Amino acid sequence: METMVAGEITRFIETSPANALDGSATPYFETPLVGFASLDDPLFLEYKQIIGAFHLTPRELFAAEFGAEPAKGTVICWILPVVEAARKSNRTQSDYPSREWSHVRNHGEALNGILRRYLTGWLAEQGYKALAPQFSPKWQELPETPVGRASTWSERHAAYAAGLGTFSLTDALITPKGIAHRCGSVITDLVLTPSPRSDKGYADNCLYYREGSCGACIGRCPVGAISFAGHDKSICCDYVYGAVPAAVSEKYGVKATGCGLCQTRVPCENGIPRGKRAGC
Repeated sequence: METMVAGEITRFIETSPANALDGSATPYFETPLVGFASLDDPLFLEYKQIIGAFHLTPRELFAAEFGAEPAKGTVICWILPVVEAARKSNRTQSDYPSREWSHVRNHGEALNGILRRYLTGWLAEQGYKALAPQFSPKWQELPETPVGRASTWSERHAAYAAGLGTFSLTDALITPKGIAHRCGSVITDLVLTPSPRSDKGYADNCLYYREGSCGACIGRCPVGAISFAGHDKSICCDYVYGAVPAAVSEKYGVKATGCGLCQTRVPCENGIPRGKRAGC
């Protein structure tokens, strides 16, 4: 069943007519990565300490949607790697994202939402209950928390639980396909085998955290939101959701522009950087 679920997600992305960059034959996303986490993975309770008590567990979201918790179940997670053409266009930028990158952020994330709805419907057809946390009435974005801007469900943290990557200096997830991606998840009472997680730490894919080198993302941020101390969410969000759309959204013809400068022209752009691990 794991292969069937992963295959359905892949088939949807690879055949959807909505996966087309600026109306061309170039897709927004490459082949997805798919992983699974148990509803009872201890990490989901730990997130209430790591992120905040407001962060909901899969069981809480499932019960809110269906009136009761399931006996068992799975969080199905995926990574949608940004296509090389959009990444390449963004590498040359220094202040604002490229048009192609912004279209991936806007239209590509819309496709991600369509995938969420499609997968919940497909699982229902197979006889299972399923919901997309992003569409739950319980999902909220909170502008002020002890960890800065956050939401009641983190797609990145779900993907980490499902073994799809580890965190970076920018707080983004570095996956086997790199850091330039969108991610999503669906919670279901279908029981699937959990994917293995890296046992080398929550940030092992990041060269800085792993061996004290790199930091390329610091120089890529035009507003100084990244430093060796980490990621300043307030500065980042003010820029990404304020200054950037004000400057380029009308010109690009999209509402959500993203930024992604720290996700391109960096060693982790499209893979896990090897560093000293490979004798480099």
